[in-house]
Amino acid sequence: MTSHQPIILALTGGIACGKSETGRILEEQGFAVLDTDFLAHQLMKAGGPVFQRVVEQFGDQVIGIDGEINRAALGKIVFEDPAALEDLNRQVHPAVIDAAEQWKSNQNGDAAVMVPLLFETGWIDPWDAIICVSADERTVFQRLEKRGLNEADARRRVAAQMPLDEKEKRADFIIRNSGTLDALHEQVCSTIQRIRNQRNTE
Repeated sequence: MTSHQPIILALTGGIACGKSETGRILEEQGFAVLDTDFLAHQLMKAGGPVFQRVVEQFGDQVIGIDGEINRAALGKIVFEDPAALEDLNRQVHPAVIDAAEQWKSNQNGDAAVMVPLLFETGWIDPWDAIICVSADERTVFQRLEKRGLNEADARRRVAAQMPLDEKEKRADFIIRNSGTLDALHEQVCSTIQRIRNQRNTE
């Protein structure tokens, strides 16, 4: 248990902006952190609640030789076809939100839920604060290139999400992560303190 009133954060932002690293820093600061991308992958495992729906929607072409969803094959389909991406989101997001809400209800201390598509899914919740992790375009594409994506694929991934400036407008706090890890760490810690100070004055 924390000595202060626990806070529940939503952590969102653009692709390759540093949400995962921000989540690790929050864990260092004592937060329980749930990664909804990881949760979605678990729910999509063979035998899981979402697996069959995805296969029925996209066919056996998305099943790998190990019998699991081939994320690369699925990604190629949905990031080249906005309608297919919407179909996938309709299959996956309700189950993810339900599981994440159950996780939240079991937390007794500070907690953060990493939700890349928070605004896109319309997940309006009584969060204590929404943090958007942002980075400049050049940094984002450099990071995606390091992940093995060519420029065309990278641009499709970025275009599939809500524009980053729109996410920033909707968030309560913005963390700009185009610099060093030390700079990110400092911003995360200062943002947490600002949120705590805000809570203490309410």
